Amino acid sequence: MNHSSNKKRALILGVTGQDGSYLAELLLEKGYEVHGMVRRSATGNTRNIDHLLKDKKIFGKRFFIHRGDMADTTSLYRIIGEVKPNELYNEADQDHVAWSFATPDYSYDITGAAVGRILEIIRQVDKKIKFFQPCSSNMFGEPSEIPQKETTPFRPKSPYACAKILAFVLTKHYREAYGIFASTAIFYNHESPRRNEEYVTRKITKSVARIAAGLQDKLELGNVNAKIDWGYAKEYMETAWKILQLSEPNDFIIASGEAHSIKEFVDESFRLLNLDPKNYLKIDKNLLRPANTGLLIGDTSKAKKAFGFNLKVKFKELVKIMVEADLKEIKKIK
Repeated sequence: MNHSSNKKRALILGVTGQDGSYLAELLLEKGYEVHGMVRRSATGNTRNIDHLLKDKKIFGKRFFIHRGDMADTTSLYRIIGEVKPNELYNEADQDHVAWSFATPDYSYDITGAAVGRILEIIRQVDKKIKFFQPCSSNMFGEPSEIPQKETTPFRPKSPYACAKILAFVLTKHYREAYGIFASTAIFYNHESPRRNEEYVTRKITKSVARIAAGLQDKLELGNVNAKIDWGYAKEYMETAWKILQLSEPNDFIIASGEAHSIKEFVDESFRLLNLDPKNYLKIDKNLLRPANTGLLIGDTSKAKKAFGFNLKVKFKELVKIMVEADLKEIKKIK
């Protein structure tokens, strides 16, 4: 593979997802040569990067796609060995909490153990590769303190959270044992119009847009009282990049530092379209989870001190971005 010698190279695992696609755009803007791994079942699901794949100035010149899978060590070894990235961002995992109860074995492997595979390959191929591992506020589960800090003990309440703890511990281990520049960010919920509908925020905004267009009658949800620390995914990816530009690897909490209930998200979404949620919201007990987390709010003091972390997009602005994007989508279909 011929690399542009003067460009920094980044490899993004999970490039088709919400986070991976925003990260690809950000790194391309910064002049990187960007490589992304795409798995077989995601090949028909490239909508988040279709605009990059269709851009003849970028695709095949500064943006490249590789076939592989987190479950397949051979493909990971081949891709990392061929690309020899300066920076590797692992945005690939089984990232759905509810799905992890149904597929625990798969979740442990892809979200947790696969991180060990990647780090071991880095150790063997080139220890100078900088590695970024996103983790999750779900690791705190039923937290012992509010807000949570990097030192707050983990008390997971789902197979997904257990797998993310393994990812976190493995990253730290390879950093300490082998001197690899391996950093983590404990991301709190981060949303965008690129979320799929299995996530409550996108389900809400898409439903509200459809209700406003007369295409849907009701919005069915489970526990609307749960309070969540929400941020904008695009901003969180800028943070991932900043963490790898620091002089030393480290672990950071990345959050908005404020919690809003799902009901508040619903109310704000309907308010933007001058609709009364009472007329449309229906509670469905079948949508409740086997175990719920406690109040997860992040303390970002460490990130503020290290690289001036500061979020521009607040709660209402995030809801507006998502509702407007879904209204635009509906208009295209209609």
